Amino acid sequence: MATPPADPPPRMPGAFEAVFDAVAAALGSGAPPTDPAPLVQLVAELRPRDADDATQAQRNLLALVHLLDQDAARADTLRRWVTALVASRNQTPLFTEVGILPSTGFFGELLRRLGERVLPAAPADTSGVGLLSTVFHQRDDHVWVRAIDDAHWVALFRRLGLDFDGPAAPPHRAVGDTLDALDVLAVRIASLGTEPELIRLRPELDRHDSPFIAFAAEVRRHLDACRAVLGSDTPPAEDARHSLVLLDQCAQVLARVRRNTHQTGIAVGLTYAMARLDDLIARTRALLVLLDRAPGVDRAAAFVQLFKDLVEADNTRNDLRGHFARNTDLLAREITEHSGRTGEHYITADRAEYRAMFRAAAGAGAIVPLMAFAKLGLYGLHAAPLIEGLLYGLNYAAGFVLIQLLHFTLATKQPAMTATRIAAALHTRPRQTPDLAELTELVVRVCRSQFVAILGNVAVALPLALFVALAVQQAGGVPVVRPDKAVKMLHDLHPWQSLALLHAAIAGVWLFVAGIVSGYWDNKAVYRRIPDRVRRMPGLRRVIGDVRAHQLGDWIEHNLGGFAGNVFFGLMLGLTGAVGFNLGLPLDIRHVTFAAANLGIAGVALEDTITPAAVGVAALGVTLVGVVNVVVSFTLALLLAMKARRVRFRHALPLLTLLARRFARRPLDFFRPPRDAAPTLTEDSRP
Repeated sequence: MATPPADPPPRMPGAFEAVFDAVAAALGSGAPPTDPAPLVQLVAELRPRDADDATQAQRNLLALVHLLDQDAARADTLRRWVTALVASRNQTPLFTEVGILPSTGFFGELLRRLGERVLPAAPADTSGVGLLSTVFHQRDDHVWVRAIDDAHWVALFRRLGLDFDGPAAPPHRAVGDTLDALDVLAVRIASLGTEPELIRLRPELDRHDSPFIAFAAEVRRHLDACRAVLGSDTPPAEDARHSLVLLDQCAQVLARVRRNTHQTGIAVGLTYAMARLDDLIARTRALLVLLDRAPGVDRAAAFVQLFKDLVEADNTRNDLRGHFARNTDLLAREITEHSGRTGEHYITADRAEYRAMFRAAAGAGAIVPLMAFAKLGLYGLHAAPLIEGLLYGLNYAAGFVLIQLLHFTLATKQPAMTATRIAAALHTRPRQTPDLAELTELVVRVCRSQFVAILGNVAVALPLALFVALAVQQAGGVPVVRPDKAVKMLHDLHPWQSLALLHAAIAGVWLFVAGIVSGYWDNKAVYRRIPDRVRRMPGLRRVIGDVRAHQLGDWIEHNLGGFAGNVFFGLMLGLTGAVGFNLGLPLDIRHVTFAAANLGIAGVALEDTITPAAVGVAALGVTLVGVVNVVVSFTLALLLAMKARRVRFRHALPLLTLLARRFARRPLDFFRPPRDAAPTLTEDSRP
C-alpha cells in the first residue's frame, strides 16, 4: 500500500490547537469522554470548503498526520481520548444498521425517508450511529471522505489506534461489538435466505442444505473461537475462510435468482429483500475480513473501505432517488424485457415480413374509423365531461383490444416495444464496444418497420373514414357531423394554430406508459403464475371444461400484458381531455391514426367550403402528429430500457455517422427492405 508523503503542504499553524486543548482538558478531568465536540471540531478542520475539492481535503489530512508525527505527546493524548470515546459507544448498531436496508420493506422505508426529509429525526443517540452522524453531519461529507486516498486514512487511523491492524490494538469493546454485530448479521442472513418467496424461486434451498443456514452455523463457531482469545495475541482456532466460502455461495444464490427473473418474474418486495441480503452479505464480509488475523490480509484497507461506506450511507440515508433506483431497477428491467421480447415481432427483416406488417397495420387502420364514428355517437349523448371521457376511453379500449385479438398492428404501439430491443443491442459487457454495424442495421429496420406500420394505418383509415362518412351523408342527406364540429376537428389538426403537437406528445407519453403497464402485467403473470392458477380454477373448469380452461390459461400467458396495456391506453386517451376540462388545463390527445380518420370525416362534412390549402395543412398536421407520437414514446422507452440495463452509450456520433452514410448511399432502405435483406439479426444474449 502506498504511504503518504513525508512533507505535506503547509497548513496554518495552530489550526488544530483548539482541538488538542479540548482533548487534553477532557482527559485531565478524569471523567469518561462522552462529548464528541473535539472530534467534531477536528473533522471540521479536515473538511474542505468545497466537498469536491479532493486536493484540499487530502492536504488537510496530511497536515494532521504530519503534526501527530512531530508531536508524540499530543498524538498519544489524542489516541487515548479517541479510543476511550469509541469504547464508550456501542458500535453494534453502527455495523448492523447503517448502510443496510431495514426490514420494514420498500414502502415502509420510503415513508421513513419522506418523513425525515420533512421532519428530521430525533437527536443522535449515544451509540456509534449517533457518533458518526454527529461528526460527519454535512450531507456531502462522504464526497471528500471517499476522495482521500486510502493510504492517508490508514496513516491517520493507525496513529489513532483504530485501524484493526496496527501495533496498538483497537479498543477491546470495539472488537467485541464487531463480534456481536456478526452474530446479528448471520441470523438476519439465515432468516432472509429462507424466505418462502426466495425458496419458491430456488426450490433447491428447501431440498438440500441451505448455504444461508450453513453459513449462520459456521459463523457461530468462528465467533466462539474469536471470543475465546479476545484480548490476547493468540489467533483463534477457527479462521474465517470457510465462513467466507459459504457467504460466497449465498451471494451466488442471489445471482442465479437475478439471472432467471425473465423466467420467474420479479416483484418490488422480492427485489427489496434481495437488496437487503446484498447489504447484509457485503457488511458481513467486511467485518469478517477485519477480524481475520491470517497473514496477507489487509485489515487496515478493509477498515478504511468500511469507514467510507458508513459515512456515505449515513449521509444518504434519506435519499429518495437512490432508494427508487436501487429497489426498482430489476423490476424495471424485467418490465422492459417483456416489452422487448414483444418488440422483436414489430421489426421486419425481409420483404415478406414487410408486407405482413403492412397487412396487419391496414387491418388496424380499418378498425380505427369505426372507433372514430363510435366516438362521434358518444359525443351526441352530451354526457357530463367525466362520464363522457370514460365512455370515450371504453370505446378506445374496446377497439384496441379488438385490434389485439385480430393480431393487427397499431403503428404507435411499436416504439415502446422496439426501443427495448435497441437497448439490448447497446448493452455490452465492461470494456466492450457494441457492434455498430449490426446496430445500424437494427435502427434501419426499426425505421422502415415503423414507416410501413404508419403507412398501413393511415392509408386505410383516411379513405375508409372518408368513404363511410360520404356514404352516410348520401344515404341520410346530412353530414355525419355538423359544419361547426367539422371546422373544430380540422382546426385541431393545424400544426401551429392549435395545440395538436402538444396533445400528440401527451399521447406519446401514454403510449410509453402503456408499454410499462403491458410489461408489468406480463411480469406479474410469470411471477404470480397466473396462467397456471387459471388453468387450475375448479369453478372455471366445471363451467367451461378442462380443455377450454387450459386454452384460457395459454391466452392469458401470451396476451395478459397486451390486454392490460391496451385497456390502460384506451382509458387514458379518453379521460385526458375530461381531466383537463375539469382542471381548466388545455389537456387532450392526438393520435396519428385517429387524426387521419378525423381528417376524412371533416373533409366530407366541409366538402363545399374546404380549400386545398386547408387540406394540405391538416395533412401536414397529421404527419407531424405521427412523428411526435413516435419520437416521444420511443425516446422515453429507450431511456427507460437503457437505465434498466445500466447502459451508457458513448458511441452516438459514430452511430449517427454510419446512419448518415447508409442514408446517403441507400435512402430507400429506411422505407422498404432491399431485395437482398438478411432474414434475421443476431439475437440479444443475456449477460
